[in-house]
Amino acid sequence: MFAETLKKVVDNVDGAVAAVIMGLDGIPVETYTRLNDRIDVNTVGMEFSFILGQVRKAGDSLQVGGLEEMSVKANRLLLVCRMLTPLYFIAVALAPEGNFGKARYLMRMAGPSLTAQL
Repeated sequence: MFAETLKKVVDNVDGAVAAVIMGLDGIPVETYTRLNDRIDVNTVGMEFSFILGQVRKAGDSLQVGGLEEMSVKANRLLLVCRMLTPLYFIAVALAPEGNFGKARYLMRMAGPSLTAQL
């Protein structure tokens, strides 16, 4: 069921190339990559899982509330991460010109069903 949801998100967002559900420990639960795309979403997710963990800890120590979402825009990649539980997140990788808003919306809509499966 995870794979079907990830496929639905990626395939319905212009510019989306891959998605992953991963724990903050860097271990992937499920991934989906569009055909002919060379991004290693597991490696990207693993590297950013540490950063998400640090941002979450900073939010807790500053008492500003829990981390909900984070995005990183680089020259060749836009990564949108959304927390599903305190230990798991979904990340969608897009081309820089990808539809950021639609990715965020579909991730938010998929969140409850993904969380129920974790």
